[in-house]
Amino acid sequence: QRRKLGGLASRAGSITMVFHQINPNFKIQMSKFVTKEGLEKLKEELEYLKTVKQKELAERLRRAIAFGDLSENFEYADAKDEQIMLQTRIAELENEIQEAKVVEESGKSDKVRVGSQVHLEAGSAKMAFTIVTGKEANPLEGKISAESPVGSCLLGKKVGESCTADLPSGPITYKILKIE
Repeated sequence: QRRKLGGLASRAGSITMVFHQINPNFKIQMSKFVTKEGLEKLKEELEYLKTVKQKELAERLRRAIAFGDLSENFEYADAKDEQIMLQTRIAELENEIQEAKVVEESGKSDKVRVGSQVHLEAGSAKMAFTIVTGKEANPLEGKISAESPVGSCLLGKKVGESCTADLPSGPITYKILKIE
């Protein structure tokens, strides 16, 4: 076990591991953090589900009920199942929005944090990532989770520092070129 608090270790996942050793609820707490953009997306999804999707489902249920005998009506049973899933998702979103803690992106920081755009070099390759929460991660858009191997090894680092992420393909060392 690594218990490095000074410098927060340079190996992938070590930040999560260190905090998890200090506080076993670290991952649960981390999931409550969201960027301003991420909170807006949650609110948009909730609004869409409550307005458009619920109306579509209500109409589908009306059509299914019109078929008559509900005991052998697959369309009705399927629509009721979808209604349960929709209500569950709405409740999850309402809870996430209520408990969300927005990560402030005010001003520049000399250290990598959630919300930072980080320009990196790995060997001869150069790349840029935005560090986001797990729920906002989308590697195709260049958004990586602070809880991912690369994201966790970058957190707290400064320009010029390096860290090594343990990836399935093997360890990769990243050098931080710029933080925005």
